This record gives sequence, structure tokens and C-alpha cells, in this order.
Amino acid sequence: MRKDSLKGSHPILANIVVIAIVGVLGVLIVYLSLAVFTKHGEEAKVPRVEKMSYTDAIAKLHESGFKIEIRDSLYTDNVRPGYVIEQFPKANSTVKPGRKIFLYIQAVHPKEVVIDDDNNPRIDAFRGVSLRSALSRLEELGFKKVRVVRLLGSYDGVSKIIANGRVVKKMQRVPVNSQITVQVFDGRLRELSDSLMNIEFGSRRSIEEQLEEGYSSEPVESYSSESYSTEPVVPSEVSNEPVQEASSEESNANFE
Repeated sequence: MRKDSLKGSHPILANIVVIAIVGVLGVLIVYLSLAVFTKHGEEAKVPRVEKMSYTDAIAKLHESGFKIEIRDSLYTDNVRPGYVIEQFPKANSTVKPGRKIFLYIQAVHPKEVVIDDDNNPRIDAFRGVSLRSALSRLEELGFKKVRVVRLLGSYDGVSKIIANGRVVKKMQRVPVNSQITVQVFDGRLRELSDSLMNIEFGSRRSIEEQLEEGYSSEPVESYSSESYSTEPVVPSEVSNEPVQEASSEESNANFE
């Protein structure tokens, strides 16, 4: 009678009380469910499986009650194929029991990429491209062993890309662990050609200047020597005094 009287006299208050009771019960049910499913208060440490074979890593994680998911297959030079490169969460991390552990496995074969995706397979990859652009592209693709060789050329740009001793063409796939050699022209041949042309032009100009000086139209100063003087020579004066003739007697006396 009281309940009916309360509901009849205060219907709104009765509904509020019912909703409050249902809400409290719902919160308790949710809390208990989370405690059961999330294993509240339970902890476990993640074992180290890096640098272990894939089969051994799976067995060890299963023994510890963890689940496994392979996130990706990578390739590095210091890990054997089929071995774990990296794990997440890291070793000795405190997590909930039964958590999923993500593994990154070393691929059996190295990843192959296209260096130059320009659709012209008869032309050498990166030919004519600047050195900066070529190195940026190789780094983006994941190449670590890159060597630059400079050649004497008439322009600045890549001559060819060599992977493990073979010339790479456009659209050709290359393993990312390959030894890459970038042959690039340095433009010194153009500078050398310009220098030689300047030297040749200077030599020709010098010869022309010497010839112009040799055939100059300016008057040349004349010099006269004493031996070939043009001044008139004054003849010595001839004496007008009569020459005395010797007498015949003096002549005869001399002969005697």
C-alpha cells in the first residue's frame, strides 16, 4: 500500500529512484566485467625475443601467455633472414597477461625497389639529374652503401648509376642492400675548354698586336753616321804658287 501510495502520490520521484538503482547496478556490472576481461591487478613481463629465430620467438611468447602478430618484414645487413629484428612492447616491459606482441621479422630476400621510375628502360637511370636529387632519392629508397665518383665532363649531372658492378636502367628493380656507385660529371671539361679558348684568344691578340707594331705607319727617326755623311766635302785648296823647276846642272850633279 505504501509503495502504491508513493507511486501514486509522487510518480516522478519514484521514477528517479528506479533509474538511480538501475544506473548503480549497471556501473557495478561494467566494473566487474572490466576487471575480469582486462585482468585488473595482474601484470606480466615481456620476454626478450629480438635476434631470435621466428619459431623460437613464437614458442617463448606463447609459453609466457602472450599473443603474436607479425607487423612487417624488413631487411638489414646485421640480422639473419627469418630472425626477429624488433619487438613491441620492448623486452622487460610490464603489461597485462595475454597482450598481443608485435614482431618485425628479417625478410629472407632483401627488398627490391625501382631507382628511376621514368618509363624508358633503354636509358640509364638518373642520367642528367643533379647529384643532390639523385642522393636524396637513393636515401629515400633506403640505400645505405652509396659512393660518388666524379668524372671529367662538360656539364654538372649524373652520368650513370651502378649497382653491384652493373649499370642500372630506368624501371629496373634493385635490392636495397646493393653497393651503389654514382658516376657524376663535374663540369670541369667546360671550364677547361673555356680556359683554352681564352688562352688561344690571348695568344692571337698578342701576335696581332706585335704585327701592328712592326708595320706601324708612324714616322721612324733617321740617323746619319760620319762615314756616310750627306754633308758636302770641301776639297783641299790647291796652291797657286809656281813650282820651281830644277836646273839641268843640279840634276846632272845629283847623278854624279
